[in-house]
Amino acid sequence: MSNPINIGKVRIELTDALPVKFPGDPTGGTDSNSPAWWWDGKLHVINSTGHPYRSLGEDVSHLVSTGGVVFSNTIDGGRWIEAVYQEPDGTLYGWYHNEPMRLIPEEVQQGRPNRLTAPRIGALVSHDQGVTWEDLGIVIEGGPDTLNYETQNYFFAGGNGDFTVILDRRGEYFYFLIGTYYKDVSQQGVSVARMPFADRASPVGKVVKWYAGGWQEPGLGGRVTPIFPARSDWNGPHPDAFWGPSVHWNRAIGQYVMLLNRAIDPLWKQEGIYVSLSPDLSNPASWSEPVRLLESTGWYPQVIGEDRAMQDTDREAGEFCRLFIHGTSRHILRFTADNL
Repeated sequence: MSNPINIGKVRIELTDALPVKFPGDPTGGTDSNSPAWWWDGKLHVINSTGHPYRSLGEDVSHLVSTGGVVFSNTIDGGRWIEAVYQEPDGTLYGWYHNEPMRLIPEEVQQGRPNRLTAPRIGALVSHDQGVTWEDLGIVIEGGPDTLNYETQNYFFAGGNGDFTVILDRRGEYFYFLIGTYYKDVSQQGVSVARMPFADRASPVGKVVKWYAGGWQEPGLGGRVTPIFPARSDWNGPHPDAFWGPSVHWNRAIGQYVMLLNRAIDPLWKQEGIYVSLSPDLSNPASWSEPVRLLESTGWYPQVIGEDRAMQDTDREAGEFCRLFIHGTSRHILRFTADNL
């Protein structure tokens, strides 16, 4: 067991555990947040590496791949499904990270060892437990004015992506916690947007971003005020920024828990995995200063709760959770609070 972390009255303990690995795509890969849900007594999980793959099983330790999902349409670039919400009748709403291939001019791409892009976020719906998905359109993006063609970043010239989505406890809004990679350094980091629950079936144009203390910028092309600003320019030779948030409501402590990556070079070398807490999604300023949970070279930290009776997922969990990093779990997290 590592040294416990204390954030206010919350105590977080990390212990070693026998490894568990998501099935992932046919190569075994997992390259994004992996959403989960329960249906008919089975845990379902989606893992993505450019295309999403679905698995199911009795619990997170016994998942079996059922193959790639089917989309109703084709779009420019790959899709990574990073979040879902399940209706009582089983209908699934999902959100994906998309990396357009034709976004950056060819003359900019020439001579680079990588292919620059700028991610954006789209919405989906499934009526067959995630086997097939209907695309509902792009709901969050940065816009052309936010791109930096002179960037030293290996992957992105801008964009909004590497995200999670969670419904608040009152069922009023979906909150998007997103990585923002704008040309403007003041808009780089981890930012927040939201959409009314009532608009989930027709989401295009319904998302607003948090900016300058209010929900006042459009999801499509709007400005942001990050809750965790970049410490050093993403586009420079020595970036230092949090990214790739995952968020769940933790019953044991009565708070939301965010796990984060921290990148420290243009190739996105990772300095560690961090944790932050908030009692209220509607107040972006309520998130605590991130504290390092462990040193790690991997990315995409998230949890899957351990309580099968409560049907824990990546969005809600209790005292004990499996910590996954890049699709593999080698640790258990325990959350306790003095005041509960």
